[in-house]
Amino acid sequence: MLLSEAFDRGRVTALRHVVASRAGESGLGGDRLADFVVAVNELLTNAVRHGGGTGHVAVWCTEDRVICEVTDHGAGLGAIRPDKPAPDEPGGWGLYLVRELTDTFEIKTGPEGTAVRISSRTGNEKI
Repeated sequence: MLLSEAFDRGRVTALRHVVASRAGESGLGGDRLADFVVAVNELLTNAVRHGGGTGHVAVWCTEDRVICEVTDHGAGLGAIRPDKPAPDEPGGWGLYLVRELTDTFEIKTGPEGTAVRISSRTGNEKI
């Protein structure tokens, strides 16, 4: 486990830096690291804005991936659109970006909250 912490709005920036450091130490680098950090930041921000103001973030690694799960205790999400939002649409871009910037994206949502799990390959996989 690289990180396991409850958070609120005041911890988002600090957690973004911790995630960048720990994911980098685990083998993510360059654009893949930058993309992963942006995706995690989107998830943290969504939990604060739409998930009741607080959440929990966990980051861990396997042999060839860095994985992050962000959970909240909000009322859950409505329909999750699988396609790209229209350019003039004001919302819906966060989860779209998360899907585009990571290798895997899983979401579970319901009246007790939402959990989003993402992962990115480190480049450490065996050939």
